[in-house]
Amino acid sequence: MSASSRRFGLPLLILMLNLFIALLGQGMVIPILPDYLKQFDAAGTAAGYLVAAFGAAQFLFSPVGGQLSDRFGRKKLIMTGLFFTVVSDYLFAISHTLGLLYAARFIGGIGLGLMVPSVMAYVADSTTPQTRAKGMGYLGAAMNLGMVLGPGLGGLIAGFGIRVPYYCAAGLGLIATILTLLLRESLPPELRRTAGSNRRGREPLLRGIADSFRTPYFRYLLLVLVMTFGLVNYETVYALFVEQKYGFDAGRISIVITLGAVIGIVCQLWLLDLLVRRLGETKLIRLSLVVTAAALLLMLIKINLFYLLTVSALFFAFNSFLRPTVGTLIANAAGDRQGYASGLNTTYMSLGSVAGPLLAGALFDRQPNSPYILGAFILLAALSLTGRSERTPASERKLNHE
Repeated sequence: MSASSRRFGLPLLILMLNLFIALLGQGMVIPILPDYLKQFDAAGTAAGYLVAAFGAAQFLFSPVGGQLSDRFGRKKLIMTGLFFTVVSDYLFAISHTLGLLYAARFIGGIGLGLMVPSVMAYVADSTTPQTRAKGMGYLGAAMNLGMVLGPGLGGLIAGFGIRVPYYCAAGLGLIATILTLLLRESLPPELRRTAGSNRRGREPLLRGIADSFRTPYFRYLLLVLVMTFGLVNYETVYALFVEQKYGFDAGRISIVITLGAVIGIVCQLWLLDLLVRRLGETKLIRLSLVVTAAALLLMLIKINLFYLLTVSALFFAFNSFLRPTVGTLIANAAGDRQGYASGLNTTYMSLGSVAGPLLAGALFDRQPNSPYILGAFILLAALSLTGRSERTPASERKLNHE
């Protein structure tokens, strides 16, 4: 291990812990939300608005977070974003009106909108093109692990009181905020000044999104949108789909989702770097798009539990390759505007997270198979966005690097 790798070890661990805690906190509140909303005489419609408020805030503030991290540094924006999630969870715990619940979720979306692009930019600052995919993969694994463990932990803690998980989520977020004090800043002051001098002021959101059309990595931003839509589309109706097709109860459904997600995490940690070095980013993205699309279509065939586990694991594994690999290509093309690029990355991710559930739910009500058929079609169509291969084989890259 090189000296630079060792120096980056602790910051990467802290960043992974930050994302893990943030997503764990978000996941903890999911299983108890329906019962929690009963205290407000609310149900599904309110839950939908809460999800939309969170996704909309992320969509609106991710570009701002990326731009501000280019100007003021990564550490400040990471801490600010984490603190917003603490405020969000605490407000949710003490809320007694729906209006305050909506405000709390919107604040939480702002927090992740500020934090996630800054974390991604931090990793881009601290890695080389050869090691960047591995760093992004670790971040993705931490996020996935938080999302996987969160619902189960939240349901367990709820036994002590319906509001306790929200207090716990706020406490964990505060711990993560304090740990971030240990981070060194990855963006030197002179580069922050350069980022500031290259801008006449903060861009309006719509102009920033319009400008993204002209970036050299715009097709990869579209890929981010597509793959996020595919994953959220899959997750939104998965429980309903499996219950209707297989007659599984909640216990079996959670087993399938958890095992599939764990396999995805393992693949990110131990296989992603190897596959990137062997195939290059573009070929791996193409392979992953084809396999995830095939998995969605295979999901329509009813056989048995083992078959369902296998197909679900296949989907999670290759979907886990997409996000960090596309993120690496965006970072490699972003030059000295890593924060801006990471903000756009998160913005397009958030847009997929809002659009996916809305469309998947509407399609499922019409025909249960249709969300998976449409998802497969979109993933295959996304092959046209990959362009030509932009990475040389591993052996040639190693010679060039030397």
